[in-house]
Amino acid sequence: MVGAGSAAAQPISGAAAVSSAPTSGVVGADGSSVVSVNHVEGQRYDVVVRSAAMDRTVDLQVLRPADTSVPRPTYYLLNGASGGEDPSSNWPDQTDVVPFFADKNVNVVIPRAGAFSYYTDWLADDPELGRNKWETFLTSELPPLMNAALGTDGRQAVGGISMAASAVLMLAANAPGFYSSVTSFSGCANTSDDLGAAFVKLVVEARGGGDTDNMWGPTGGPGWIANDALLNADKLRGTPLYLSTGSGLPGFDDTLTSARIGGDVAALVNRVIVGGGIESITDHCTRVFAGRLAELGIPATVDFRGPATHSWAYWQEDLHKSWPFTAASLGL
Repeated sequence: MVGAGSAAAQPISGAAAVSSAPTSGVVGADGSSVVSVNHVEGQRYDVVVRSAAMDRTVDLQVLRPADTSVPRPTYYLLNGASGGEDPSSNWPDQTDVVPFFADKNVNVVIPRAGAFSYYTDWLADDPELGRNKWETFLTSELPPLMNAALGTDGRQAVGGISMAASAVLMLAANAPGFYSSVTSFSGCANTSDDLGAAFVKLVVEARGGGDTDNMWGPTGGPGWIANDALLNADKLRGTPLYLSTGSGLPGFDDTLTSARIGGDVAALVNRVIVGGGIESITDHCTRVFAGRLAELGIPATVDFRGPATHSWAYWQEDLHKSWPFTAASLGL
């Protein structure tokens, strides 16, 4: 039986029976389509889809299940601020996500796009960041394409880090029942208060060169309120939630001997000061959000994992620790 979100999706032509390779040429009634499929190695494929809403193609990295003899669910895993568009900020390049899922019966779909967009539908096109209709893409266009191209069972979960850790909460809030669960690693749910808005502007404007007025309108206005997961927490009732964050203090991977640091003193200083500072903010945000969920009587699994900066080693650990939670929500 197809999940609630999938059932509401538009009809698909070109759907194929379950097979190992994703099916190319699948077309949605809205004009979105699977443009190409290229086998990388093993269960890993590069897939290009076209978004009708954004009038652009989007690159995906897709991991197929260990066993494709029957339909399997899908885990949409989102990257951080850069959208995974560069190797330094991408799940497959920075973690063991590929071997980790090699023996698991789930499709994993990782977009390599959406830099500095907050994976939301922007009010207007941006001169620097273009047309962003990511909520439409992720909840309306992409799932039916993947359900057909991958022969899924219609169930889906979503997870994300940093920027995407905030975004996945609102994706789920705006589509009740669509996701079997949400995993949010090092995010900041409160986007409209002073701290949250400053965090958003750091990503969109300082790093991305975009204009948040084009995203959600004037700061503190209705658009910002509507996209604040803390203020809209009640919409998450009924969706299993997993939240995690470090404290911002140096952790096990924040040393000169870490393979990711490689003896680079400047890299370590940046990790401890910048990465530590950002993670201390997400720690505060997560504590506030967890408190609000408790007030509302909304269950959530929360992991305050102690010393850790805003960096990949800890998100890999999060992925491993949260997988039993995600798998259970998908019936695995």
